[in-house]
Amino acid sequence: MCGIAGFVQYASKVSPEKRGDLNTLKAMGDTIIHRGPDAHGEYLDEAVGLCHRRLSIIDLSEAGTQPMYAAQGRYVMVFNGEIYNFLSLRKEAEAKGYQFRTQTDSEVILALYEQEGEACVQKLNGMFAFAIWDKQKQSLFLARDRIGKKPLYFYHDGQHFVFGSEIKALLVHSAVKKEINPEAVYDFFAYQYIPDPKTIFKNLHKLKPGHTLTVTEKGLSDKQYWDLSFANTLALSEREATERLLAKIEESTRIRMISDVPLGAFLSGGVDSSGVVALMAKNSENPVTTCSIGFDAKKFDETVYAKQVADQYRTNHHELTVTQNVTDNLLNIASFFDEPFADPSMVPTFFVSQLARQKVTVALAGDGGDESFAGYQKYAVDHIENNLRNKVPAMLRRTLLPKLAQLLAGRSSTLLKKGHTLLHTLSQTPEYGFYLSNNFCSDLIWNKVVRADFKQKLGDYHPSTLSLDYYRHCDGPDHLSRILYTDVKSYLPGDILVKVDRMSMANSLEVRAPLLDYQVMELAATLPSNMKFKEGEKKHILKEAFKPLLSDEILYRKKMGFSVPLAEWLRKDIKEIAENALFSTNSGLSNFFDIQKLKELWQQHQSGSHNFSNELWSFVMFELWWQRYMV
Repeated sequence: MCGIAGFVQYASKVSPEKRGDLNTLKAMGDTIIHRGPDAHGEYLDEAVGLCHRRLSIIDLSEAGTQPMYAAQGRYVMVFNGEIYNFLSLRKEAEAKGYQFRTQTDSEVILALYEQEGEACVQKLNGMFAFAIWDKQKQSLFLARDRIGKKPLYFYHDGQHFVFGSEIKALLVHSAVKKEINPEAVYDFFAYQYIPDPKTIFKNLHKLKPGHTLTVTEKGLSDKQYWDLSFANTLALSEREATERLLAKIEESTRIRMISDVPLGAFLSGGVDSSGVVALMAKNSENPVTTCSIGFDAKKFDETVYAKQVADQYRTNHHELTVTQNVTDNLLNIASFFDEPFADPSMVPTFFVSQLARQKVTVALAGDGGDESFAGYQKYAVDHIENNLRNKVPAMLRRTLLPKLAQLLAGRSSTLLKKGHTLLHTLSQTPEYGFYLSNNFCSDLIWNKVVRADFKQKLGDYHPSTLSLDYYRHCDGPDHLSRILYTDVKSYLPGDILVKVDRMSMANSLEVRAPLLDYQVMELAATLPSNMKFKEGEKKHILKEAFKPLLSDEILYRKKMGFSVPLAEWLRKDIKEIAENALFSTNSGLSNFFDIQKLKELWQQHQSGSHNFSNELWSFVMFELWWQRYMV
């Protein structure tokens, strides 16, 4: 795992005094040294600069140092990620006459690009972001993996093109301006992250998962090379589906265990991570190293279940309880996100990564199971809401329910607040109802706190556009397929994978997720929805596949997720940090929000009359970001 960065500066577009130099490249690389502390390298010519920070995983020799050059010297590459099928691809390239100089997966990408050009990405199974400079054509080719495991940002203002694994690397370049994108601010408070391809800054974008980008003197060309299809449902019995699924997951787990450095796993005690650990144990001659995070609050602590799985498979198990560490480390944790990010599970993810890095350099994780197999509680809630929605005549949904919801708007009672939310949701279409049930700042709260002048800048923009567009683009035959697709295209790469990437790389740890193998996801997409969500049971088919490996107590216990006691943190553990952030004299929030209205939310939360934990946490995290990057 590594970090990459660079720039393109054509003489016809960039004047000499505004060109990046070797010092610029080195400074860009230094900002992401945590992604690759083992080695660094730079390449610079008149038109392009490339830099690389290396975390050595495969071929630990100096031969794996980047930038890497093709045998004939025409191509130069920087690469971040792992290609799990590189050994078979290497054999194919050797059969065609390619002579390899290293044992790395990096050189396999170069060989493929020489032989097949941009189509090389179709053969790669892995997590990756890379850039290849063609000296002859004077063009830069960039690619990001299908699911979005590895990040890739780029800035383009018509003249300068700058790219990197993290935004902080781009901000080093003098051409990159920190101008706030108003729509991204609204998106953040709705989702707790900023969805692809936007970032918090104008002209600075994320390359979307499953996309490539070619930079030439004429401009940029963006192409999509992969998408997830739900159109073709396989006619399989449940037994056939479970057998095929387990075999595919075992294969994806096995190929992710290839490493020249110590390897272990995150173990929460949930279905997904437990299944991965079980398959690792099956395919390993030595005990698997496992790491778990717990909380003092039993409601959020899963270590007892993790210990059951660890004992069953005799793993080398390690646990850490998150207590005062939250207060001591929150500012540091927040600093690794270069734009506002507010998924509170970033905190335990940081600590489990820190714990794992003390034991291993690579860890396997269970990410991806919920999105592919309908594991989140929100899918069960959505199912109930749709059943209720279908029982209410359309005329009443459009007329009576909105009026009843309005009567309950702003009530302090938890029950009445839930009643308002439910009535408002039921009055909408299923796809808009799904958005309403899962956004983190309701229109009611947003309109209460947002400044009128900032709201005017937004015009008629609304963050729901993102979710609705993905929902309607999906080729699936039913509602569940479409909301799973929506989460795979937005929540998964924008939240889950960003969180894991930043928190693991903050600790120089590589994380691999077998359930995010694109072939596992493609197989899941072809299974009928009633195998995933069956009679109220979430992840039914995955649990059936893991039945030979895990006890019923692990498979069928209530899902806890990687949750944290956020409401109590804001009232106790991080109260001082939160107050300082929300009400500082040079608050960035004051550019967008009425601080007096925020104080009202804060006071109501502190009194216990309301629970505004999600909203307040988002405001705190936005301000912590602002103080680090904008002041």
